[in-house]
Amino acid sequence: MAQLTGSEILAKALKNEGVADLFFLMGGPMLLAEESCIKEGIRPIDVRHEQAAAFMGQAYSRLLNKPSVCMAASGPGVTNLITGVANAFVDCVPLVAIGGSSPFKTYGQQVFQEIDQLGMMKPCTKWAERIYTLSRIPEMVNVAFQKAMAGKPGPVYLDCPGDLLYEKIDEEEIDWSISGRALPRARPHASPEIIHETIDALRNAERPVIITGGGILWSDASSELQEFVEKTQIPFYTTPQGRGVIPEDHPLSFMTVRSAAFREADLIMIIGTRMNYIIGHAAPPRFNADAKIVRIDIDEEEVSTSPRSVDIGIVGDAKAVLSQINQKLTGQDEKISYDSWIKRLGDEEAAKRSRPGGNAISDSEPIHPLRLCEEVKNFMDRDAILVVDGQEILNYGRQSMPTFSPGHRLNSGPFGTMGVGLPFGLGAKIAKPDKQVIVVHGDGSFGLNAMELDTAVRHGINVLVVISLNGGWTADPDGTKPGRDLGYTRYHKMAESLGCYAEYIEKPEEIREALERAQAKVNEGRVAVVNIKTDHTARAGTQNFSQYST
Repeated sequence: MAQLTGSEILAKALKNEGVADLFFLMGGPMLLAEESCIKEGIRPIDVRHEQAAAFMGQAYSRLLNKPSVCMAASGPGVTNLITGVANAFVDCVPLVAIGGSSPFKTYGQQVFQEIDQLGMMKPCTKWAERIYTLSRIPEMVNVAFQKAMAGKPGPVYLDCPGDLLYEKIDEEEIDWSISGRALPRARPHASPEIIHETIDALRNAERPVIITGGGILWSDASSELQEFVEKTQIPFYTTPQGRGVIPEDHPLSFMTVRSAAFREADLIMIIGTRMNYIIGHAAPPRFNADAKIVRIDIDEEEVSTSPRSVDIGIVGDAKAVLSQINQKLTGQDEKISYDSWIKRLGDEEAAKRSRPGGNAISDSEPIHPLRLCEEVKNFMDRDAILVVDGQEILNYGRQSMPTFSPGHRLNSGPFGTMGVGLPFGLGAKIAKPDKQVIVVHGDGSFGLNAMELDTAVRHGINVLVVISLNGGWTADPDGTKPGRDLGYTRYHKMAESLGCYAEYIEKPEEIREALERAQAKVNEGRVAVVNIKTDHTARAGTQNFSQYST
């Protein structure tokens, strides 16, 4: 009678769940599991730091709207995963993290790499559990995937003791009954009464706005949202994590007058996003204190614990609820109109853009970060996947580089983790190999996971990396920030040594041609890096998220 090891069962269970790609860093006790995954036809993407494996999985999940898998060895391998898992937790991404652990039978005897990995993972996951029985491994794997995608998505962790991974069991003793069980996507609807109440609120409003977030992506509700926006003619805004759900050059996108729109709106519809610091908790003075709040979210706790009182709270799936509203709006006798509000925002945006310097492109040296952003914006494909990571370059990029496709804008999210850029770009390219992927990095953030260039070269993950080299972690016009200076590192030389095509640029007029040469190399199958020296005094002025800043 044939027997299987715990490692082989784990690999087959992952294959049954539809896993095609595995992000990992090799090491005991996971070596046999990793080898078994490869034998099952799962593509192995081995990285240079476990944190990067989790980040790659996060981007991969965001682009494909499904769980991804990262794997690490026991002890420090798992602790290295934690930052990436925590970032996925705060960003609500269904990452399935699998870690080896010290042998279960000798736990508590101070064996090699023994530490409470479950205790560390539980605060930053939706669900964390350990495998205790070989026969139940397929069940545990399926439950992990179910938990990751249920309701509001999030990461999960499965702990794999080394002794169980190498034990054997007769095949007929393994319970495969729920292995590969489909992941149901719950789509709770709203009651007809609350839909009617919402439409009444729309009809009575004069200055409404819509704010959406990543929930639109996970619900696959981009088309329903656009239909709703166009039927009602309500201006829309998104959080950084939800950009591109409607093209940002849409006539109802007034990005430069966001502050005025929030301050003056008398109805605020918040759909598929948390009322956290990203939107100022929807609280005054940033938002109108007298505005009516309508909130649609799949998470009951999010709605019930809103930091500001919600007038109409709808616990439901964004796609389902927006479809209900759109259906009710179709053929209504009384047309909802906000013409004066749209004209007001449109006129203010036009005035802002026409002010002296409003559309000017700086020719100064060192290169202004906005010039770098402008060149990338004008160069990139309309449906490119853009990843931006850093301090100043992230803030300048948020202001100046639009996104036109759902899910095609990636950044660190609410947790603000630096170093996500290159791993995110690689995960995105694996998920969507036919799309142009551009990673715009600050030089400080780039250094955190720079060795993933090696991962990209070894695996043929061909992305274009653009580095804003301002010589430190942040702008420092007065030279007063301790630990800020990093020097003007020749990252292009490092990239060349790892097998990348690379250039160094100091003049603004040379940026476009450098990008074109680099992308040509990407199209030929290489990884490309353009290292651009930028002005260390240029400080982006954006919304303050806290009482302090870097």
